[in-house]
Amino acid sequence: MRWQWRGVTLHVVLAVAGILSLFPFYWTLVMATNTTADIYRFPPKFTLGSQLDDNVRAVLENVAFFQSMGNTLVVAVSTTLLVLFFDSLAAFTFAKFRFPGRNVLFVILLATMLLPAQLGAIPQFQTMAAFGWVGSLKALVIPAAANAFGIFWLRQYFSSSIHDELVEAATLDGCGFLGVYRNVALPSARPALAFLGIFTFVGSWNDYFWPLVVLTNPDHLTLQVALSTLNRSHGVDYSMVMTGALMAMVPLIVIFIVFARQFIKGATEGAIRG
Repeated sequence: MRWQWRGVTLHVVLAVAGILSLFPFYWTLVMATNTTADIYRFPPKFTLGSQLDDNVRAVLENVAFFQSMGNTLVVAVSTTLLVLFFDSLAAFTFAKFRFPGRNVLFVILLATMLLPAQLGAIPQFQTMAAFGWVGSLKALVIPAAANAFGIFWLRQYFSSSIHDELVEAATLDGCGFLGVYRNVALPSARPALAFLGIFTFVGSWNDYFWPLVVLTNPDHLTLQVALSTLNRSHGVDYSMVMTGALMAMVPLIVIFIVFARQFIKGATEGAIRG
């Protein structure tokens, strides 16, 4: 009987946690389908309205939504592909090959995860200016082509999923480094790569600080920066702002639904292996 009550309590707690986590998304939908006057009304209105079409039309009239979405898609896809390649290559090297200074380099790599991204904004901006990339999408893609988290994540995965004997056998069969990487490492790490890919794509799609700093060309604005222009100094139309946020959220929801199984599998397997 006690175990039965524990199961009921656990399900109730999980249900409440699920409702609390989903409520912000529902509230965004409510605000996007109502007017700003409805949002300020007391008691608050928790039902969907009929203003979504008007709010969507207002967003499209005030920002170059599809152009900025295209820029964001280019940056997110390019960044994700580069991160998957460079991070997996570096992680496999750290996991299965011994070379002088390997442990020191890995510790330094992990130490970079302790530093906030804002701390490196000024030197990174100076570097982009020296290359003449300020204002272009290259200033977003190239600095994000590899990251410490992805290398650490995949290194732990490679260390536990690939036995040294398998690497030695592939080497004896005539595979070089890239051959072992392509034929042994990548097939075994598909769940981890799927998790890292979705994680990187979402992070790149939602990035706001660095694009705000480095993008000076209005034609190259990303979606988050473009939507921030909806916050006018003389007043904010929150229904329009929330509609823009909802429109920006839709592609991420679709991607997560499509790849949810791989994402959860990669996360759980990484937790078990770690």
